[in-house]
Amino acid sequence: MIFIVVKFQVKPEKAEEWPQITKEFTEATRAEPGNKWFDWSRSLDDPNEYVLVEAFDDDAAEAHVKSDHFQQATADGGPMNSALVSTPKIISRQIDGEGWDEMGELQVS
Repeated sequence: MIFIVVKFQVKPEKAEEWPQITKEFTEATRAEPGNKWFDWSRSLDDPNEYVLVEAFDDDAAEAHVKSDHFQQATADGGPMNSALVSTPKIISRQIDGEGWDEMGELQVS
């Protein structure tokens, strides 16, 4: 399993709209073959920061990054990029084992 964590620093004026801005991307990603888990959370420390956590089967993670909806959402001028302050910070990790307990702890800094 590939576990992907991405931090998004969103423009303050777009922070409340972020769930709607990313709605099509979110729905398309959740429907992808090999998607195990996908969820957004909002930072408690910074209301303009969102964290995306995704889990994919090993062979599906690359297809996700190359998918049309991923490319469109992250392209220059795309809906996600136009709402961002900076380039998202990506942290990825390959997980061995089937259970969540076997993942260990993942720190997002």
